Amino acid sequence: MARYTGPVCRMCRREGLKLFLKGTRCESPKCAVERRENPPGSQSFRRGKMTDYAIHLREKQKVKHYYGVLEAQFRGYFRRAERTQGNTGQILMSLLERRLDNVVHRLGFGLSRAQARQIVCHGHITVNGRRVDVPSYLVRVGDVIRVKGRPKSLEQVKNNLTEVHREVPDFLTLMPGDVPEGHVVRLPEVEDISLPVQPQLIVELCSR
Repeated sequence: MARYTGPVCRMCRREGLKLFLKGTRCESPKCAVERRENPPGSQSFRRGKMTDYAIHLREKQKVKHYYGVLEAQFRGYFRRAERTQGNTGQILMSLLERRLDNVVHRLGFGLSRAQARQIVCHGHITVNGRRVDVPSYLVRVGDVIRVKGRPKSLEQVKNNLTEVHREVPDFLTLMPGDVPEGHVVRLPEVEDISLPVQPQLIVELCSR
């Protein structure tokens, strides 16, 4: 399955809530969810009552679109969560929240997760002093996520921090300074996720 390259606002309209896929546009009156309440397509309303399977599927698709992962990647995270002792749903969401591109976004270095992914891929971010250009890299407690000291890297991130004052989750600490950096103080929990989600529905679907 290839990555979706169409209008991302359609994803938000399909789920009926903001997934914050377009940065500052999602927080402006131009947001497609606020302008159009109906799902994308020619139909003017949601037809019929959703089946249990459809409800479970939409919950999974919502999370996939939110974090920007494909089906194979998502299944990999789920298998890892299953092998880990504890609540599978909570562990799954914690793994997704620990992705480096997500952490860069939550710190405010990127206006959206797509932009944060690009920032990571272009080598603008270091973890514990080493350049990491893999968006799916999972951060650990004690990791220091720092912007590379190059003028181009600093300019882009500082502009993003100035444009949007995003609330940093409790599992991260932001140190702005001349070279912005963030610290991972603990592993993320379900309460740290800004997306309303029911992980148990996803577990039930993927366990079939």
